[in-house]
Amino acid sequence: MKQFVLIVMAFFAITTSTFAQSKVAHINVQQLLSDMPDMKAAQDELKKLENTYRADIESSVAELQKKLVAYQNEAASKTAEENKARADELQNAERNIAAAEQAAMQELQRKQQELFAPISEKAKEAIEKVAKDQGFDYVIDSSPGLSLLVANGTDLLPSVKKELGF
Repeated sequence: MKQFVLIVMAFFAITTSTFAQSKVAHINVQQLLSDMPDMKAAQDELKKLENTYRADIESSVAELQKKLVAYQNEAASKTAEENKARADELQNAERNIAAAEQAAMQELQRKQQELFAPISEKAKEAIEKVAKDQGFDYVIDSSPGLSLLVANGTDLLPSVKKELGF
């Protein structure tokens, strides 16, 4: 039993001394990404695409509303069969618009992933390089909401920005 206790105590002593010797730094990854020129260009591209989709959908909605008003004004002079066909046409147009909105959202998400993935990878590589160059064993993300309560250690943000050239 004494040997077991000694082994456990030795393990904790070794682990504690190893951790105490580790160098730790922090970086606000969200700020780094938002400050990167590549990210700003990607966000601008996404905004243009979103505006294009929004304009197309708004145009379709306006066209649908015009048809609705016209069909309502002409309903009294049309047969029940014609009015039913027109109502079906309007419902199909509404479904098409909803499908277009959903497709646009999915395309925007896909495009965002496509644009942001290489930027995130570039930031990660720069963080790893700077951490290695400065001899850090661990780098903690100090972005808001990630539960880092104290950030008195080395902040790698300026060094990583310099590594990325901005």
